[in-house]
Amino acid sequence: MKYQATFKLFAYAEFELNQKWSDYLSWMWISKILLLCAVFLATIVQAKDADSPKLNDEGEFSLMGALSDLGLHNLQDERWNAYGQGTYISSFKQAFPAAYTNLNGTPNSLLPKAERSFTATATFYLGLRAWTGAEFYVAPEMISERPLSGLKGIGGSIQNFELQKNGTAHSTWYVSRAYYRQTVSFGGTPGEVKSSPLQLAGIVDSRRFVFTAGTFSILDFFDKNTYAGDLRQQFLNMAFLTNAAYDFAADARGYTTGLVGEYYFDNWAFRFARIAGPKNPNDLPLNFYMLKYYGDQAELEHKHVIKGQPGAVKLLGFRNRENMGRFSDAIAAYQSDPAKNATTCTGFNYGSDNSSAPDLCWARKPNVKMGIGVTIEQRITEDLGLFFRGMYSDGKTEVYSYTSADRSISFGALMKGFRWGAGKRCDRSWLCAELDFK
Repeated sequence: MKYQATFKLFAYAEFELNQKWSDYLSWMWISKILLLCAVFLATIVQAKDADSPKLNDEGEFSLMGALSDLGLHNLQDERWNAYGQGTYISSFKQAFPAAYTNLNGTPNSLLPKAERSFTATATFYLGLRAWTGAEFYVAPEMISERPLSGLKGIGGSIQNFELQKNGTAHSTWYVSRAYYRQTVSFGGTPGEVKSSPLQLAGIVDSRRFVFTAGTFSILDFFDKNTYAGDLRQQFLNMAFLTNAAYDFAADARGYTTGLVGEYYFDNWAFRFARIAGPKNPNDLPLNFYMLKYYGDQAELEHKHVIKGQPGAVKLLGFRNRENMGRFSDAIAAYQSDPAKNATTCTGFNYGSDNSSAPDLCWARKPNVKMGIGVTIEQRITEDLGLFFRGMYSDGKTEVYSYTSADRSISFGALMKGFRWGAGKRCDRSWLCAELDFK
């Protein structure tokens, strides 16, 4: 049996344009022409085989598939499985002039010198089936990284989502996920669940309740999108991981501890969860006083078929209660007493030494932040799909876990490589699992 290894190369670069506007526009037109040519060629080139290869296709290597070929593993009804994924991403920026770097004592500017950034991650996914409906999963993970300017200034916009995992140039190991999942069936149409990371292959009913408890990423369950979600295989920018305005409770690496409930009724699904947030904004230690500080979210999903092509619409809402500051309270505190600034703060203040501006550390108390958003995905052809995300949050308090956005919209398209012979690509988020109800 022959296996073909697939390699993916991601490149990202930032440049400063000092040319005249006419030169800049000419470069813009050249970029547009090249993009249109690429899309045109991808459209007219016909795939040799329009059928998607199966999991154990000859052109795709899988440890589970190899064991199955040897008669040592059952890919249709798994008792256990093991997967792994490694990703390396490199980026750089050229030197540029900046007259106001670290002005007024702030250490949070993007440095004007030339810099190179990289991330290297490795994740191992292990799953084990116990009693009826019970599954256990664990995923140890390694991160090694060097961010641009320590993720400060515009370097914190996180063009590469792996940079938010709080690592160093030396490898750091931790457990990203360790949880228990229990499924209770209520009948309906049986469907096949395929083997994938954090998913044991088997048969499930279309009407069921799934309970999960442990450590995980809340994005393993909420706001999942076929075409924009797995940033290791799709868009790299953190804004495509989920709604940018979705300040989901999590530690600095994006993981949390809590409870998730999911109720499936044929093409409908309803999810709810309560999870722990960090003790301080974007910090690693979690606050486990989940009756006082917590993140709640609920999501309603409906799957549909339009002219033979599947799609889904999801409505998501979240409500966080954290020890966070309101911007209006911080301004009021400084106006009443200018001594209440970053230099006199005894709590968390983002490392600022600016004494001439308000600081949120003087306004932190139990506050609520809420938001609501929608996610839409639609397959157009076998190898082309579209996505849209939009969210609104109240914007009255500081960002506690994700990124500084109160309103966000993202949309785009993703094309698989069937038309140029790239074979199967798993674009159903990083789980790579979908139900095929008969």
